[in-house]
Amino acid sequence: MKLPRAAAAPAWFTPLVLTLAFAGLVAAAVADRNAWAPPGWAMAMAAVGLGALHFMMPRGVHFAIGTTAGLGIYMALFVIIGRAAFPHAEDWAMGPGFLAPIAGFLGAFLVRRRRLRMIAERAGPVDLRHLRRMGRWLVPAFLVGACCMAFPVNRLSAPMQGIALITGMATIGVIVAASIQGVVLLLVDTATIMEDLGERLAVVAVPMVAFTMVYLILVVAFGALYRISDGLSRDPLFHIAGAARWLAFPDALYFSLVTQATVGYGDVTPHDDGVRLLAAAQVMFGQLLLLFGFSELMRGRSEPRGAPRPDPVEPPAHPRRNRSAD
Repeated sequence: MKLPRAAAAPAWFTPLVLTLAFAGLVAAAVADRNAWAPPGWAMAMAAVGLGALHFMMPRGVHFAIGTTAGLGIYMALFVIIGRAAFPHAEDWAMGPGFLAPIAGFLGAFLVRRRRLRMIAERAGPVDLRHLRRMGRWLVPAFLVGACCMAFPVNRLSAPMQGIALITGMATIGVIVAASIQGVVLLLVDTATIMEDLGERLAVVAVPMVAFTMVYLILVVAFGALYRISDGLSRDPLFHIAGAARWLAFPDALYFSLVTQATVGYGDVTPHDDGVRLLAAAQVMFGQLLLLFGFSELMRGRSEPRGAPRPDPVEPPAHPRRNRSAD
């Protein structure tokens, strides 16, 4: 008896869930009790509004990815610029200010949805001629943000900062609505570049995994050596947070990783010449491994996927001399 197959999810379901999940992730990161951020309802409305576009365009996969990335980046920029330029803006102004550019985008898209739907659902290579359309709205929007940062708006009263915030974001909303085709082209091109990057990563996936495994083996091996050296010593060989302490194995792995990555946070430091030499050797081996891994990745990227490796060329055999001719 064959079990019935589960019904396939609609084409718009995955982009919609992706947009809502990414928006929720960024909202959870910026909406703590000490952060300057728009209310959660405003972020939810923005995510639902942009997610609804995926329902309208089930074949616009590139546009779906682009809008998801664009919403997250916009949230982050809004929080950073808002905290610097409008630090005392009241809560009643943050939500409308945040939604103004998104409302301009959604409204203009609905008005011109037939033309924009053709652009959003069309997958093709990135065209440099799109830069002209992008500049028509990116430059004015950047100038509005620069003016908010340059002018002493943060010295105004809290109500006036709220009004200035809504005014500035509404201006950006008008710019976005007037240049909606350039915005859509930017989102589609961004997703196309991301897709191309994913295809290139797939080509070098095997060398990347192999390099990661060798890298981790080196980290674990040197971590074990640090732990054994410290355990055999009469006195602790490491200082942790400025105090001499015995090195636990997790601490040894942590020190091994930051040493091999040449980060050197300084919270775990060796205070023995032998361990310092061991750390220097790990740095040297790590750099050699990095160069070797980069070489392998470039070689794997240059070889076509699935192409058979050529057989080694055998040297031609020397022809036998014809003694009868001598």
